[in-house]
Amino acid sequence: MRILVLNGPNLNLLGQREPAIYGTTTLADLEALCRSEAERSGVTLGFAQSNQEGVLVDALHGAMEDQDGVILNAGAYTHTSVALRDAISAISIPVIELHLSNTHAREAFRHVSMIAPVCLGVIAGFGAQGYPLAVRAMADHLKAPAP
Repeated sequence: MRILVLNGPNLNLLGQREPAIYGTTTLADLEALCRSEAERSGVTLGFAQSNQEGVLVDALHGAMEDQDGVILNAGAYTHTSVALRDAISAISIPVIELHLSNTHAREAFRHVSMIAPVCLGVIAGFGAQGYPLAVRAMADHLKAPAP
């Protein structure tokens, strides 16, 4: 089983950007947490990050070719991108929406997700631990017998 962990805008600045909200864990630290969980869960992970919406759309399209699922932290695009929503709808693999912060405890514009309705589920508010939670959730989903 192969899972792509796809990170959107500004996540390359984790560890420096607004530590009161996002903590001091870097993107490389998150990848290490995910790799540890992947070993326990028996899955292979790929990682990508882009600040550009179209690159994220292309990554989702490409994931359909060689991945079994996607974990997506779309950052601010979560709340604005019909293009990401349509890309998720267009691919035939499950996507989990992921956020470090609890978006519902933040500014009102962050309370609405354009992508949640087309995702398998949403994990938000657990900080860095949300990443291995998402890996475990996707692995469990992929291992479950088809209904």
